[in-house]
Amino acid sequence: MSNILIIKHGSLGDIAQASGAIQDISENHKEDQIHLLTTKPYFELFKKNPFIHNVILDKRLSRFNLIYLYLLMRTLKKLSVEKVYDLQNSSRTKFYRNILLPKSNHNKWSSSETTLPTDISKEEFDKNPVLNRFEHQLKTSSLITLNVMKPDFSWSCTNIENIRSGNQLKEYIVLFPFCSAHLVVKKWPYYNELIELIKKKFNDKYKIVVAPGPSEINDAKNINAISILDQNKALNISQLSTLIKESSFVVANDTGPAHMSAHLGAKGLTLFGKHTTAFKVSIERDNFKAIQVEDLSRLSAEKVFEKMSNTLG
Repeated sequence: MSNILIIKHGSLGDIAQASGAIQDISENHKEDQIHLLTTKPYFELFKKNPFIHNVILDKRLSRFNLIYLYLLMRTLKKLSVEKVYDLQNSSRTKFYRNILLPKSNHNKWSSSETTLPTDISKEEFDKNPVLNRFEHQLKTSSLITLNVMKPDFSWSCTNIENIRSGNQLKEYIVLFPFCSAHLVVKKWPYYNELIELIKKKFNDKYKIVVAPGPSEINDAKNINAISILDQNKALNISQLSTLIKESSFVVANDTGPAHMSAHLGAKGLTLFGKHTTAFKVSIERDNFKAIQVEDLSRLSAEKVFEKMSNTLG
């Protein structure tokens, strides 16, 4: 039995996307111990993943914090890992490779760099959809890939019956109208107009809810929907996963919850401006689709409602 290390620091949407890759790695190493290095926001979450045996915390302190770096590298070296699968593919994880396994190739350290096709630059390769890049990385590492292209984030769910009953949720639509303050280009401005159209068409059939993050609770007061909280605090990731999975429909900006929705099998729509494409981030699934426009401020509530009505009936 050998030790296998997977590195996945974040972000939330990326964690959902990597679920299939992690499952494939585990199923190709059934006799081995699977260790995963991640950051604090996802440390407890990954303990729920059935394909991981041990979760290691990376505080991601400064690279110049030599004491921390020494302790982390000592922890990883003690594992004497047979192979590393770098699913983060960042400058930081490349830095770790140079310390742990310098000059290693894809047989020892699997990353987008060590598995890069010989006839393409990394800049060009990174234009491919993210799941396709994962698939290439794992196949070049001699793995059989049955799940990487169809991630299943359902392992993250938990029981939220108390939250559903407390808010009298039967059939409901979840909206994610928020985004990071520095990514306002991703924010669609017409959620309240969409809510009015939903209520006009469906009356009281669906409750309209939002699930704000810790920094979004005050902003949620500007949306004409029920804020779903747990004892006045934001839902944790597992609670949020279940709220999404059990919903009738999701409408979201291109943020972490949109990617969660896609890989939880939820029905829904995500709204893209010019910041990136739905194709590149591999978000469209059988039940979850995207609307792509040049300028989100010119995407009308009527257009979004028409698209969602085709699914809701």
